[in-house]
Amino acid sequence: MRSSELKTKTDAELEFDLRNARRRLFDLRLKQSVGGDQNPSAVGETRRTIARILTILQERKLGVRGEKPRS
Repeated sequence: MRSSELKTKTDAELEFDLRNARRRLFDLRLKQSVGGDQNPSAVGETRRTIARILTILQERKLGVRGEKPRS
């Protein structure tokens, strides 16, 4: 997911997406350890998505770049 798409979402939506991304990462790692995954790059993509969401939430919390928390 792109940063521009994430920035348009509210904090609650971002937290929901974060929980889903973390669950997906867990599932991908489990599948990978059990029998291999057809798409090994999915783990990296999911990790980057999690990092983007956390970065946007932190920027809003600190008020960086004029970002304010959105409820």
